[in-house]
Amino acid sequence: MKRSFTFLGTGTSQGIPVIGCDCEVCHAKDPKDTRLRSAGLVTIGNKNIVIDTGPDFRQQMLTQKVKSIEAILFTHEHNDHIIGLDDIRPFYFRQKKDVPVYGLERVLSEVKNRFDYFFKEKPYPGVPRILLNPIKKEDSLSIAGQSIQPIEVRHGQLPILGYRFDNLVYITDAKTISDDQLKKIINCDILILNALHHFKHHSHLNLEEAIEFVNAVNPKKAWFTHMSHMMGKHSNISKSLPSHIQFAYDGLIIDF
Repeated sequence: MKRSFTFLGTGTSQGIPVIGCDCEVCHAKDPKDTRLRSAGLVTIGNKNIVIDTGPDFRQQMLTQKVKSIEAILFTHEHNDHIIGLDDIRPFYFRQKKDVPVYGLERVLSEVKNRFDYFFKEKPYPGVPRILLNPIKKEDSLSIAGQSIQPIEVRHGQLPILGYRFDNLVYITDAKTISDDQLKKIINCDILILNALHHFKHHSHLNLEEAIEFVNAVNPKKAWFTHMSHMMGKHSNISKSLPSHIQFAYDGLIIDF
């Protein structure tokens, strides 16, 4: 069965172009320099699993012509990763069932707080319903016949989740990872990893650290995501990478 990963967005919390910014990236005409908030889509046959629903979720679903979703996986609770959740309404109306949502218990508690109207005993007509599924880093999931392994990384001091789909690993917003969690990534063929920009940051890998991370894991191929406008133009910075590492861009689809 065909499986693919679509980069729905490869940008940071502000998106690119950044409002009011006059830098060359924010004014670039190359579509690879336009980066919506980071999110991913795993497709197994005709089944879709969404990773994160940021503020650009509606636009991302329309661009990729997604008509149904099996589940949503959350990496963490920051707004640029969950705040577009209300836009699952068309999926809920069409599929006529609660949409399963997976994440750490802490994350799902935040979802319940921010979208409390989803859970009212007598909800306002038109409100979508979701089914909360708390998971831990030790769990193993199966959705649409796809095995999924959560991986804990640290976003600064905050524990968040990446996910392994057989030979593909997706990690965003990471700064560090413990040795026991790193073992879950070893021997993957494809590693998708955040690389913020060229400078030190308290809660994100910069470019140098991300390359070191890739070298430690040694996948066949690595793609960088969650890049800020300070990373530089796609056409320029791509020349600096080793041959097995590339910068991703919005709309890129890779098979795995």
